[in-house]
Amino acid sequence: MSQVVGLPVERVDGHAKVTGGAKYAADTVIPGVLHGFLVLSTIARGRVTGIDTRAASAAPGVVAVFTHTTMPRLKLTSFPYVKGFIPLQDAEIHHNGQPVAYVVATTLEQAQDAATLVDVKYAGEKPVGVLEDALDQVYLPDGENDIVRGDPAAGLAQAEVKVDASYSSPTHHHNPIEPPVTVARWDGGKLTVHESAQGISFTRLVLAQSLGVPASDIRVLTPYLGGGFGAKGPVWAHTLLTAAVARALGKPVKLVLTRAQMYYSTGHRAQFRQQVTLGAKRDGTLTALVNISTQQTSRSSDTLFNESESSRLLYACPNLHVRQQGVKLDVATPSFQRSPETTSHFGLETALDELSYALGMDPLELRLRNYTEVDPGTGAKFSSKHLRECYRLASDAFGWSRRNPKPGSTREGHEFVGWGMATEAHTYHGFPSSASVVMGTDGRVLARSGTQDIGTGTYTVMTQVVAQALGTPVDTVTFELGDTDFPAAGLSAASATVNSLSGAVDRAAASVRDAVIRLAVADARSPLHGRPPEQVKAEHGYLWAGGRRESYRAIMARHGKPVEGAGSSLNADGYTTGVVFIEVKVDPRVGRVRVTRAVTAHDPGRVMNRRTARGQVIGGVTWGIGFALMEHTVIDRGTARIANANLSTYLVPVSADVPEIETLFVDRPDPVSQALGAKGFGETPITGVPAAIGNAVYHATGRRIRSLPITQDKLL
Repeated sequence: MSQVVGLPVERVDGHAKVTGGAKYAADTVIPGVLHGFLVLSTIARGRVTGIDTRAASAAPGVVAVFTHTTMPRLKLTSFPYVKGFIPLQDAEIHHNGQPVAYVVATTLEQAQDAATLVDVKYAGEKPVGVLEDALDQVYLPDGENDIVRGDPAAGLAQAEVKVDASYSSPTHHHNPIEPPVTVARWDGGKLTVHESAQGISFTRLVLAQSLGVPASDIRVLTPYLGGGFGAKGPVWAHTLLTAAVARALGKPVKLVLTRAQMYYSTGHRAQFRQQVTLGAKRDGTLTALVNISTQQTSRSSDTLFNESESSRLLYACPNLHVRQQGVKLDVATPSFQRSPETTSHFGLETALDELSYALGMDPLELRLRNYTEVDPGTGAKFSSKHLRECYRLASDAFGWSRRNPKPGSTREGHEFVGWGMATEAHTYHGFPSSASVVMGTDGRVLARSGTQDIGTGTYTVMTQVVAQALGTPVDTVTFELGDTDFPAAGLSAASATVNSLSGAVDRAAASVRDAVIRLAVADARSPLHGRPPEQVKAEHGYLWAGGRRESYRAIMARHGKPVEGAGSSLNADGYTTGVVFIEVKVDPRVGRVRVTRAVTAHDPGRVMNRRTARGQVIGGVTWGIGFALMEHTVIDRGTARIANANLSTYLVPVSADVPEIETLFVDRPDPVSQALGAKGFGETPITGVPAAIGNAVYHATGRRIRSLPITQDKLL
């Protein structure tokens, strides 16, 4: 069989994207489509007491203005709808920027203009928008949010060295290049939705439940998606509202959120605080680990998305207490944002760095002293974990052994130079997924699955899986996705896509290969006639046995009709680890921090495509730089309004902020994986970067910054 999986195959969708051939949701052209635009609340808590839409309704091109008194009624659903309420169903205001009117007009410009004419009156209450103003209202949500193992108090009493510190990170917001989009069209009782979605099957499910329509009467299309890091994973209100408006008007409606509207409409990473207490023996062995975290929720949702899984899973420690608390604020509902563990992981990996200095021990050695091959909570051995090898590969490549441990000891010109490291870890998930594969009479192959490519390379990796299973060249395979008419697949979140889908695609392709082999050996006209099917191999577009061969194309042409196969899989959840080493240079005159080197090593199981895997690492490190040094949603404490809902003041890294990133992989198949040995990986490479940068800044300057982002004012 041709070895295709693992090769750095170029993105099969790359040409369409760079030439404009890729059509995104907002590119959808439907004759007679109307344009929607949202009017957002200007208060964060209270009620709408009056709303005058007369001027807006009379404006040029306006077809309708929907308010909470005229919007069709929608049924509230649970996950993956996480907001907890549906706007425009009553007069209650839950957060600033909540939709209070939906304007529909012939053109987008007419809708935008009319939206300014809607006059809304409120009875407002004083909102609470930040954790600092509500820490007396901390509560413990239902679920696994208070975990105790062993005797943490006794473990701390036994400790010879302790670290006890508080760490925090602000609210963060998604900024994908493509804003959220919904284009809804009804044909009788059937609905077609063009959506920017990370889970088309989940979108269809929520639409069906909320609208009271059979799921079989709804089709969701997302062939291309301009970035999805969690914002487009849950289903949000704008999608439901647009479908309802289109049904009420009997005409297709398009809604494209502005970037400012996106900050209120599609979730965010919650503001986060944590107290981390570590106890250890003089030899570095941990005796206790206590992590008490507090994160923001909304008044309409109890879900905590930023979990402290690293504290529970990453290191051997007999005595543990992990408590995850919430505080309800008058802000929009948070959700998952790549990677949700990073917030808590920052505290753990920074505290370990602080412990290493207190012990006089190398930070890498401290982690090795507490290495574990098993889940510390259950004692179950991880299916595969090659983190030791990651430590070795990356530390050697970085030159970690040459590090002078004394903070502030290394300078280059007028800049201080610092080196820091952190372990990376991420729990991934698996969703039931399925696929179909058809070989045509010309020997070409069409594979389909109702999954998504959120920019991670699903098109390409699944094309490779099909090509390898069939033993046919990559350029003879077309993989299609983004359509709920295709076999159903899971959500593209929690690093689940490759882990969930690869097995299904491989099985579907293998069933086609085996069927064509049976055709060949049963056909007297084939050179392979009479050969035992198990002796026939597939490679380079040919079937081979006993020195004879015949091409797929010849066999299929003679057969005269396509051969179809299907496959499904449900892969297990799991754990992926790695390490990142960072060099920073700090200008003491202005407090500027530059990340000048990054070396990573990861254990993703089998590497499906080295090019796309490297891209995931580059993306993760880049986002980690933003997390550590720049990103910060500013919430006005008086109004609970976002003060920087734009890319001019919500800073994200650009190319000039990112150094060359060396990416290393262990590349050993996970023995229990149904995904050809691969594990979920995409979100892992951000997890350790903020801590590694903070640790490097401390090594450079002797200043420990425990509250992110590490800005110039904090260093000065």
